[in-house]
Amino acid sequence: MKRRYFGTDGIRGQSNTFPMTPDLAMRVGIAVGTIFRRGAHRHRVVIGKDTRLSGYMLENAMVAGFTAAGIDAFVLGPIPTPAVAMLTRSLRADIGVMISASHNPFYDNGIKLFGPDGYKLSDEIELEIEDLLEKDLMAQLAKSDEIGRAKRIDGVHDRYIEHAKRTLPRDVTLQGLRVAIDCANGAAYRVAPAALWELGADVVTIGNEPDGLNINLECGSTHPETLLRKVHEVRADIGIALDGDADRVQIIDETGKIIDGDQLMAVIAESWAADGILRGNGLVATVMSNLGLERFLTDKGLGLERTKVGDRYVVEHMRNHDYNVGGEQSGHIVLSDFGTTGDGLVAALQVLACVKRSGKSVSEVCNRFEPVPQVLKNVRIKAGKPLEDAGVRQAIADAESELAKNGRLLIRPSGTEPLIRVMAEGDDRGQVERIVDELVSVIGSVRSAA
Repeated sequence: MKRRYFGTDGIRGQSNTFPMTPDLAMRVGIAVGTIFRRGAHRHRVVIGKDTRLSGYMLENAMVAGFTAAGIDAFVLGPIPTPAVAMLTRSLRADIGVMISASHNPFYDNGIKLFGPDGYKLSDEIELEIEDLLEKDLMAQLAKSDEIGRAKRIDGVHDRYIEHAKRTLPRDVTLQGLRVAIDCANGAAYRVAPAALWELGADVVTIGNEPDGLNINLECGSTHPETLLRKVHEVRADIGIALDGDADRVQIIDETGKIIDGDQLMAVIAESWAADGILRGNGLVATVMSNLGLERFLTDKGLGLERTKVGDRYVVEHMRNHDYNVGGEQSGHIVLSDFGTTGDGLVAALQVLACVKRSGKSVSEVCNRFEPVPQVLKNVRIKAGKPLEDAGVRQAIADAESELAKNGRLLIRPSGTEPLIRVMAEGDDRGQVERIVDELVSVIGSVRSAA
């Protein structure tokens, strides 16, 4: 069945444009409520959101849909995505909903769904929801005396702050560290600075004045240069940049260097291995993670398992093979001992714990390996399947053969746009750039001929 609504991370689009309309949000509430309305107990959903203007509209529409399906709605307000996953389990809810488009601009929004275990829904359940959305939902509405109730839940920020703090050993405090944090004018604008302050850090906060329109606007993990300037200005020991829903993070060291997710996973995996708590004898990352990470782990006697792009695939592999560290180069870090999805704040706290215990600077702790030169370019396609062309297949085979001993080639269609992504990495930057350019040209010529 071809998907009409769900992408790689829930439903997403421009606000007030299909599919992100209040009508569809209400229908999603009814459909999801119908599927999870199992058993005789009172069913409940927890609904969180980030700080986008459209969040008010979609929140109310989803409350209407869920209550119409007979589900009690617990409304959380602005709160990080990992907090919604945690509170879904903590509040014994049947469903968790996060209204967010993550790192996208304010005019986009999305719906992320979690099951009662706090994990994102399976492909099978998403297809079941899609099937219901195409049908008349009137028959699924609850009886008049069984309509759900809606209640705004207080104290959820404190519960998440305490959860984040408890991921650190009791003997670890952040006293003596000046931490600059950029909350992207998003969902973590209250909880992240508060957690750092309660752990003893001297906290300098930016991106904590959301107005509905400025989420991710020249701030946060997708625009780390704003935090970089602040780190220099206040002479911070570390900068922490979150995205709009705080499920990803980038670090700025005291010299102003940007530390990506690959380096952060290396830091955490090495530390946990030394402490004897790393499971799977390695970590899980996507095909986009740098070859330098793989080599670093190999030198440490650890392994790297790769998945398709998307944190849901990382989490799935972690669950199936008992790993407790995984993530993406972009900064989605999943630590399954503490949560079921990416958590930017918790990942940053683990790095800070390594810094405090080592007594070294952030630049010494976080620059674990030298990344291999990596080049990524996109080819826009109009029609057809250029990767099936004989000439393209031969060019790819030749490139793979050339890179076999000292690099890696990855070619994949985009999951969200009509693009072919061409990525190569290797020790010789000139060779890598030439290979990518040649493949882009070959694939582009097939596109043009079509």
